[in-house]
Amino acid sequence: MSDTGRPGPERPAGQPTAPISNWQAMQKPPTAPIPTTPSSSDTAVSPASPTEPPAPAASGRPRWLVPAIIGGVVVVIAAIVIALVTSGGDDDTADGPPAVASTILLPSPTPTVEPVARPATTAFAVALPTSVLQYALATSAVDPEWQAAGAVEAYTETYTDGGSGTVTVRSGQWETPEEAAALAATLVAGFPAAPEPDPSASPSASTGPTLPQSGEVSAGGAVAGTYSIADAGDGTGIAVWTNGSTVFQATAPVADIADFYNAFPL
Repeated sequence: MSDTGRPGPERPAGQPTAPISNWQAMQKPPTAPIPTTPSSSDTAVSPASPTEPPAPAASGRPRWLVPAIIGGVVVVIAAIVIALVTSGGDDDTADGPPAVASTILLPSPTPTVEPVARPATTAFAVALPTSVLQYALATSAVDPEWQAAGAVEAYTETYTDGGSGTVTVRSGQWETPEEAAALAATLVAGFPAAPEPDPSASPSASTGPTLPQSGEVSAGGAVAGTYSIADAGDGTGIAVWTNGSTVFQATAPVADIADFYNAFPL
């Protein structure tokens, strides 16, 4: 409580504060400078230090993007090429023409020996061949049996391959095709019966022609006669054919008889 008898503020205990004189009360306390806070605009536009290089301008795309695009294009092109090659091979196999088996033609065999000269010089005799395939003329003589049967002229001749292969040919000419056909029919009727096939032999083991055979003989696109070929059963084959008014009979190794007949020019 103050000495005036009125209540007053409590004062802390301790040394009493010295009274302020009128002169001191009239003095203005020193004012501290007001700190200034830099604005955000001043911070943003503050120039960089003159010793630092300017920052490079930012690129529009990352540096790895171009190589990645190039690599992707290469992969796509490679995939397309592989797909085209693969599909092209399948198309060729599926849509291409079927494979055609090729036939290898071997050259016809030729004689290894020289043919002998034929004694007869008639038009019919000169027309007879001196070689057929690998067989060359070895002997030639008149055939009296066929002459007795009505032939205008007839010959019995042998051909050889220079070894053990031999072919005998009888050739005759008659006045008319009917007479020639009659003799040929008699010869075919005398063919031996076809031998029974061997059941133990495989079909691929046979190298000879399929016999008997028969058919027509054509000359100049017209039918000129008939032919018949048979297996004699003794390792030889017999062929009889007519061509107009001529008759031929050939006896050859059974493996060669069909080829000999087909190669004979008359």
